[in-house]
Amino acid sequence: MNTKNYSRRSFLQTFGAGTAALGLSCLYCNINPKSMPNIVFILADDMGYGDLTCLNKDSKIQTPNMDRIADEGVIFTDAHSGSAVCTPTRYGILTGRYCWRTSLKSGVLWGYSPCLIEPGRQTVASLLKQNGYSTACIGKWHLGLGSEEKTDYGKPLHPGPNDFGFDYFFGIPASLDMDPYLYVENDHAVEQPTGQTPGSTREQEGFWRAGPIAPGFKHVNVLPDLTKKAVEFVDKHVQERKNNPFFLYFALTAPHTPWVPDDSFRGKSSVGKYGDFVKQVDWTIGRVLETLERHDLLDNTLLIVTSDNGSDERFIDPDYDHQANYIFRGQKSDIWDGGHRIPFIARWPERIKSGTVCDELICLTDLYATAASIVGADLPVNAAEDSFNILPALEGRKQDKPIREAVVHHSIDGMFAIRKGGWKLILGRGSGGWTDSGKISDLPGQLYNITDDIVETRNLYNEKPDIVKQLTDLLEKYKQEGHSRQV
Repeated sequence: MNTKNYSRRSFLQTFGAGTAALGLSCLYCNINPKSMPNIVFILADDMGYGDLTCLNKDSKIQTPNMDRIADEGVIFTDAHSGSAVCTPTRYGILTGRYCWRTSLKSGVLWGYSPCLIEPGRQTVASLLKQNGYSTACIGKWHLGLGSEEKTDYGKPLHPGPNDFGFDYFFGIPASLDMDPYLYVENDHAVEQPTGQTPGSTREQEGFWRAGPIAPGFKHVNVLPDLTKKAVEFVDKHVQERKNNPFFLYFALTAPHTPWVPDDSFRGKSSVGKYGDFVKQVDWTIGRVLETLERHDLLDNTLLIVTSDNGSDERFIDPDYDHQANYIFRGQKSDIWDGGHRIPFIARWPERIKSGTVCDELICLTDLYATAASIVGADLPVNAAEDSFNILPALEGRKQDKPIREAVVHHSIDGMFAIRKGGWKLILGRGSGGWTDSGKISDLPGQLYNITDDIVETRNLYNEKPDIVKQLTDLLEKYKQEGHSRQV
């Protein structure tokens, strides 16, 4: 690991511009919950690495609140989502397990899909709850609700977030462009989707699909509503004088389509509605910061801001000259780094030194093992199969070897890649996603030296057969053994 103390500008110059907790015993007998940090994990939806000014000095979108977190904490330059699309990444965040090990081998879930998380599976929320934390999930769930083939929103929604360790849930079932359009609180729909929306085009208010909608549901109000709920959760926790810490998994609905910034943000960027929506995301993060500061909770709160995959750049007008995915090849859905290399910034003054940049290879599945390390819990054998403790990297501790042996990447079409050190092997041709690959090579796969060729343009598949075999064998080992961490 090469961890350095940088100013943000120096970094840019250097870099190149009945619950799932069943069977989990009380793990905090020797730990005082009062001494544990609050953990706030903010997951943006389709926000690219290049959208943040702290990561891309040429970004056309100003992000002062995220910049503050980066200045006062750590930037990870080599962080990856578990998938190039949202549902599988969210599964991996909560379970610490690659989603391709489940029945979902490609694509994403929809608004009426049954719950993907297996009954009895432990999650980071159930782990923290068993270790004295109050837990809340606010925002986009997108992991399915209920057990029926088609979710019935007129019935209690089990299994759902409350069955996997969350004391409280408020949010929407899937993406903001997927029906049905309604809010769910804990295990029930707040209002039934008795109306119908004809949908909307990108030229109107930003794309969403036609379908059932609750009478009071308005797409433009969703991000402000979720922001209010997140603030209320923290306020209530403090007002009730709870002595235990809290875990807030705040899964934003933006800047995923539809691009529906509030009126107060329209025209505030130079990247159209997309840039305005990113500005609103930054505002939301600022409200969380203000709330923690108001309650004097900033110092002992681990605050992480990241994204579930790369930006969907297909509909950003190229005339804006904005690289939402920075210099990386591809975009959301793709196996190339633009699909899954993501912003990842963290702030925790009691443990993280300000102005730090870390190039450790990490994955969002690592949240589970990191949380376990923070509370002093051992990882169960049958949980967090692909999760590694990145606390040493967060704290800037020198390591004798990388935290992860490798990271497995996955595209929307189910194409695999594996990254170890500077080498990345893709087991297939083309993007594996939505990007037109142009003339596809006759080679059966792609091998890139990410250290020398970060934009993935020189395919060395035929030139390095020994590395191709080594990485192919390692990926097959991970598949066959059912885990990538040592259990």
